[in-house]
Amino acid sequence: MTTMADTERRLDVRLVDAFTDEPFAGNAAGVVPDADGLTDSQMQAVANELGASETAFLTESDRADRRVRYFTPTTEVDLCGHATIALHAHLFEDGTIDSGTHSLETNVGVLDIEVTDDGTVWMTQDDPEVRRVDLDRERVADALGVDPAALADVGADLPLAVASTGLPFLAVPVNFLEHVGDLDPDLGAVEALSRAVDATGLYAFTFDALGVDSTLHGRMFAPAAGVPEDPVTGTASGAVGAYLREFEAFEGELPEEMVFEQGHFVDRPGHVRVRVGEQVRVGGRAAVALDGELRVPADDEDEFIDAT
Repeated sequence: MTTMADTERRLDVRLVDAFTDEPFAGNAAGVVPDADGLTDSQMQAVANELGASETAFLTESDRADRRVRYFTPTTEVDLCGHATIALHAHLFEDGTIDSGTHSLETNVGVLDIEVTDDGTVWMTQDDPEVRRVDLDRERVADALGVDPAALADVGADLPLAVASTGLPFLAVPVNFLEHVGDLDPDLGAVEALSRAVDATGLYAFTFDALGVDSTLHGRMFAPAAGVPEDPVTGTASGAVGAYLREFEAFEGELPEEMVFEQGHFVDRPGHVRVRVGEQVRVGGRAAVALDGELRVPADDEDEFIDAT
């Protein structure tokens, strides 16, 4: 007789907090360093079990050094910045990779990932695309649960637009930090808004940041992807960096490096370093918060038995 022990697979898993150098801050990502042989439904089930906003599944590649797929608890997404940072920080920490440049195959193409000697991971994003969208600001304000006046004055200089460096985000400039902090989004309305402009989520930001060295403070909502609010978002940061260049948000040249702070209003503070030049790059550190094992049933089983 075949038993569960005969069919299950023991899978090493990690929870790694990205865009921070200490656990329980930044954005937690699931990391599965050996996902070869897992089916799509098993990957989806593992991502749901781990419960992070995204989980990165590492497999072999014939196009790059490695292949990665990303799953939220409910669906696969093509790219995830914080999970990419978390994955490579873990691989560097455990000695699987050295500092230097590594190629990574994703659903949006092959990207270059640089790991510096101090463990900072830099992710080169896809070529930027930025397009204005014709949206009523009152509709956007209602979806975010904020007074439309919070979008009006800054909106005179910066438009509503969808920006992408791999994943599209609706960029929404807000005047003051208090309004960003007080956002109380109607997630159904945010989802409808995202779908209307073909965006993964909505990134609201203000230049009225907490840190003296921070360029802006942002919050990102992506209920259409199963993520009500993402604490710290690498792909959105890269997209908004491209948006700031496109609409000449700064007098003179864009800063060589920007720092986007995020997550403080959900008790997961983190910082994303953003460089927008010939390519868009986002960077940060990461810290392992959990190192464990999942017992994964065969594909015809519908639940996990244990996590250690």
